[in-house]
Amino acid sequence: MFLNRSEGLALALPAALFTFLVFLVPVGILLSVAFQNEDGALSLRGYLDFFAQPLNRAVFLRTLKLGVLVALTSAVIGYLAAFCIVNLPPASRGRIFGLVVLPLMISPVARTYAWIVILGRTGIVNDVVVGLGLSDTPLRLLFTETAVFIGLLQLFLPLMIISLVSSMENIPKDVVPAARVLGASWLQVFVRIILPLTKEGLVIGGTLVFTGALTAYITPAILGGSKVLMLETLLYQKVNVSNDFVSASVIAMILIVMCFSANLALKRVASVRR
Repeated sequence: MFLNRSEGLALALPAALFTFLVFLVPVGILLSVAFQNEDGALSLRGYLDFFAQPLNRAVFLRTLKLGVLVALTSAVIGYLAAFCIVNLPPASRGRIFGLVVLPLMISPVARTYAWIVILGRTGIVNDVVVGLGLSDTPLRLLFTETAVFIGLLQLFLPLMIISLVSSMENIPKDVVPAARVLGASWLQVFVRIILPLTKEGLVIGGTLVFTGALTAYITPAILGGSKVLMLETLLYQKVNVSNDFVSASVIAMILIVMCFSANLALKRVASVRR
């Protein structure tokens, strides 16, 4: 039994109305503050003031840099992992895929605090470094961009792998062996076969990883602290410490624009014909 257009719209109306009133209206009111001056008139003064401060520019560039690095690294590791998973026997494939999904069932807070045990001054890494005589004193690993990068990568890598596995499972099994028999190198196989056939999964995974890295709060707050500020931690400070809702609205709008821009850029790249 199929519904006509009017019946479908009638059934979707309650959910759409609820989303509009509970989510879109409050978010719209919050973001509108970023386009107003002290008199309530439309103005871009908030953005000009925000980017006029060197600290804010540095935080913006750091957030963008880490988001891009996490997305690119996730894509590289994700393709390698997904290619291995789809070529495993069915029984082994299910077990390995379950291990990939397992971290998503654990709280991000617990997963992030685990890195303190690994990267802390008395953590596993420093115990090995000092024990092997590679350094006389423990290395400073926490509260660095490297720690934030590692935490974000571990947090969102499963999303990239899941997206790419779903795309690679639709590739005919004889395509890659046929290309290899015809003399194509593994690089040519990836660029001309695997990448074009999995571009939709790359767009989905890249969007999830990039936007997640931009908007995650727990991991940068714990592993970066106040020494490695990112836009989301700066947003928290503007609201809860400074009560500066104008700057907070500006940061929120910047994050939204960055997320949508990343998705559009990935779709544009994926739509280019090879």
